[in-house]
Amino acid sequence: MVTSSVFPLRSFRWLTYGLLFGVAIAISILLSQALTPSIPKAGGITTLYDRSSHSFGLPAPGLTPDEMDIHREGDVAFDAVFVTAPSLVNPGLGPVFNNNSCGACHIKNGRGMPELGQSLVRVSLPGEPQSPEQEGIPVPNIGHQIRDRSVYGVPADAKVALTWQTQPGQYPDGTAYELRFPQINLSQRDPHKPMPDNVLTSLRMPPAVFGAGLLEEIPEQTLRKLSDPDDSNGDGISGRINQVWDPEANAIAVGRFGLKANSPHLRHQTAAAYVNDMGITNPVFPGSNGEQDIGEQILQENTFYVQSLGVPARTLLDHPDVQAGEKLFAAANCTACHVSTLKTGPSAIAALSNQTFHPYTELLLHDMGEGLADHRPDFAADGQEWRTSPLWGLGLVQTVLPYAGYLHDGRARSVEEAILWHGGEAKAAQQSFMVMDQQQRQQLLAFLNSL
Repeated sequence: MVTSSVFPLRSFRWLTYGLLFGVAIAISILLSQALTPSIPKAGGITTLYDRSSHSFGLPAPGLTPDEMDIHREGDVAFDAVFVTAPSLVNPGLGPVFNNNSCGACHIKNGRGMPELGQSLVRVSLPGEPQSPEQEGIPVPNIGHQIRDRSVYGVPADAKVALTWQTQPGQYPDGTAYELRFPQINLSQRDPHKPMPDNVLTSLRMPPAVFGAGLLEEIPEQTLRKLSDPDDSNGDGISGRINQVWDPEANAIAVGRFGLKANSPHLRHQTAAAYVNDMGITNPVFPGSNGEQDIGEQILQENTFYVQSLGVPARTLLDHPDVQAGEKLFAAANCTACHVSTLKTGPSAIAALSNQTFHPYTELLLHDMGEGLADHRPDFAADGQEWRTSPLWGLGLVQTVLPYAGYLHDGRARSVEEAILWHGGEAKAAQQSFMVMDQQQRQQLLAFLNSL
């Protein structure tokens, strides 16, 4: 009887100890969470905790099973290689083009290489657009883009030669640096497409495409509140919205995408890339007789794929250099353009709805100075204006694609060079970086590489 009565008492005691131990752990976790600063999630619930070479190409967490199916189909469409008709698979390439798939330029969904075959040349003639539908004055027989490749038997728009020149520089503390910039030379390939002497050229390198779905869902009202075209607050920063043409709505719209914010939404940008970069006609940009090389389903799937890519999380948030660099970034007023925190509105994709995220952009146009000017208007953007580039994922650019370039034309070989090219409205921030001592400059770069 004694033995049988002791056993339940011991069991009860161990059960009590277990419960108390569990409660203690739970309290410890709650206290730890309460005392630990919240970690900003770069993409809200679409944030990915993967900083490998594949981090720009993963689906956003939070997609439904049906959305994942569409994403996977879009992934296939993004990498589909087009060939000339009458192939049974992916016909329609050309007759003139720059590349044969989306993925051939946006390698692993990241920035491109600063070389022909990934970069391309936009062109126009001097002068202002003649109507809201025109991004600029087109070059006769060519349009707004040089397609330097073509199908058999068809001359390309022109032959493009790209060379690089360098210029030395020096920080006030005596540290030397070197910057480089491109030189473009166009020569005629088709006698029926003469190249005017006064053609304006703009070398463009493909940007990363992840996180674009979040940028698309920023309410227009937010962008208008962030804009300050007349610099009413006197800080020297006058970001403004590009007013672009939406061919499906047949109306002027707010520009968000593209290096000069010349596309209103991702469907338009995707369709424009098909027709301009590959010669693939589609529902938004059909051929002269209404023909379409791809149908609505492929266009929708490819667009959804870009909308539903995840955003890689920041790293090293507790590192002293990263924390110091973030303060220096703010003190230099870099955050006036590279706005760290934005919020989406409602979205048909639940994972994108009402998300607080951290892209370090406000999608507005800014005068970046003569050094970066292409002197080529693009809708309302003038020849010195560029859209603020998102900085999220900046520290992964070389991990995803070694030797990828920075800035609109890939001229910068490092984040440091990109900063040194900033002029115009960003000149004061660039000068703040210049006068920092070497340790401070490295701390600011450490912060940017943590993104």
